[in-house]
Amino acid sequence: MPQYQAPVEDIQFILHDWLKVTDLYRQLGQHESADKDLVNAIIEESAKFAETQLSPINHSGDQTGCHFSEGQVTCPQGFKEAYKNYCDAGWASLRFSPEYGGQGLPPSVAVAAAEMNAAANTSWSMYPGLTHGVVSALSTHGSKPLKQRYLPNLIQGRWTGTMCLTEAHCGSDLGLLKTKAVANDDDSYAITGSKIFISAGEHDLSDNIIHLVLARLPDAPKGTKGISLFVVPKILDDNAASPNNGLASDNQVTCGSIEHKMGIKASATCVINFEQSTGYLVGDINNGLSCMFTMMNSARLATGIQGYAIADLSRSASLDYAKERLQMRSLTGPKAPDQAADPIIVHPDVKRMLLSQKALIEGCRGLAYYVATLLDRAKFGDDSDGKIEKRLSLLTPICKAFMSEAGFESANHAVQLLGGHGYISESEVEQQVRDSRITMIYEGTNGIQALDLLGRKILRDNGATLAEWIADIQKLATEQSDSTLFGTIAKDLNKLCSDWLQLTQSIGASAQKNADEVGAAAFDYLMYSGYISVAYILLQMAIAAQQNSSNERLKTSKMQVLNFYHQKILPRTKTHKALILAGNKSLDCVDFEL
Repeated sequence: MPQYQAPVEDIQFILHDWLKVTDLYRQLGQHESADKDLVNAIIEESAKFAETQLSPINHSGDQTGCHFSEGQVTCPQGFKEAYKNYCDAGWASLRFSPEYGGQGLPPSVAVAAAEMNAAANTSWSMYPGLTHGVVSALSTHGSKPLKQRYLPNLIQGRWTGTMCLTEAHCGSDLGLLKTKAVANDDDSYAITGSKIFISAGEHDLSDNIIHLVLARLPDAPKGTKGISLFVVPKILDDNAASPNNGLASDNQVTCGSIEHKMGIKASATCVINFEQSTGYLVGDINNGLSCMFTMMNSARLATGIQGYAIADLSRSASLDYAKERLQMRSLTGPKAPDQAADPIIVHPDVKRMLLSQKALIEGCRGLAYYVATLLDRAKFGDDSDGKIEKRLSLLTPICKAFMSEAGFESANHAVQLLGGHGYISESEVEQQVRDSRITMIYEGTNGIQALDLLGRKILRDNGATLAEWIADIQKLATEQSDSTLFGTIAKDLNKLCSDWLQLTQSIGASAQKNADEVGAAAFDYLMYSGYISVAYILLQMAIAAQQNSSNERLKTSKMQVLNFYHQKILPRTKTHKALILAGNKSLDCVDFEL
């Protein structure tokens, strides 16, 4: 049974030795957060919570799943108690505004806690995780009365939240949605329709569930330009500040069923029905999709973090097993002559899988925490020129898609490494494969993320935002080109960046003749971008380890990871480049003709 071991040392290295977050917090005026001991205490206590309260109920939750009866969902044993402890300890409110009861800590601290929760128990982490997105959307787009009415209870965790987008006849094409909103005589609307695949849509963890619902007014334009966003509570709340949390009466929001899924079985994925349910407009009429994107972008980064976090649990199990499992002798002679056979960790192919896990997970973690510092800057700093927001916009689809792909690959390595024992449920590593598979699908499939990256984020601004990211990478690569330790990878990285720009220009030219060239190239382009971006992150971390850390074992580890990634993973870019250049022509098939 894999017991989660939080990567406290690596997280602290990333935040302090590499990103130097406490210096950043001081620059941003967040002096109370600029205390290394405080940051470390939060990380260490969050690790204890994940290890002692969430990890022990992870596998049992998978085996039991959620129970659905007469519209009610009961979570697995231990989930409700863990959620209460989570709220009582203040974990729910870490990053949110003190104005509404939050602790006001920077996003980069909260990301560390979110990673550990997702790694220890992904299903459980879905319940508070969706709430964070609702808080972000309401904080950005909600009116002051809506904020006062809903944020205090959401931030404290007494209420939880969801986002309700998908309908049975439309998945990611939200322009087809049919849920209706009709204005009432007051400032409210009557919401009618059904939504599917609603994570945490019904459960027994909180007193109320607040749904953010996309719906269409009767006179709204067709397509995505006619969508509005509404906050719809499960239970009507007359006064959110009252002693009983303002709960008054049922709002005709019902759970029709829950899905029977491949993974994350302890997270209730619901069909939610609205029957003349009272809702309140968030933002402007017909601007709902723009408002919802605030929540969706938050959820996409969280999904990428989920991807590599789940894999980190399986990596720990892989490493422990490889050190203990005896099988065959090393090709270069016995390494454990006192044993009947050598531990399988001596075999090169086992090392390949273990190092692939380690390199991908550590690279993705570094990228996620770097993006979190961009969120710090966007929240507390000056982004009047929009550069921070543009970089966030560029990196969000890479984080969501690349991290989820890498996490799934890493989780699969665990099953392969454990062999037959990995394939059976008793070892529990097959659960991580099932749990991680959804991360490539929800919050916009990875194919959609690829189209978003290439079509919207890069080609639409003629590659200007990408050029700035590449310039940063090439600047470091040029600085390190003569380095004994880093010169070889720095030169290769510089060359890859030049190819990256040329590939982008080539796709843009092809797309002017045939727009399908963008779709044909998009996924490989995103993966190509991800591999280079992670190489840049790993290079920075290896440099930081050499310059700033006194931990010799960590210095060696970061160099080994960088060298392995450079020699065994980064060459995958050559395949993706060839696939990009192959274009759309080979995708034509007579069997696909309508």
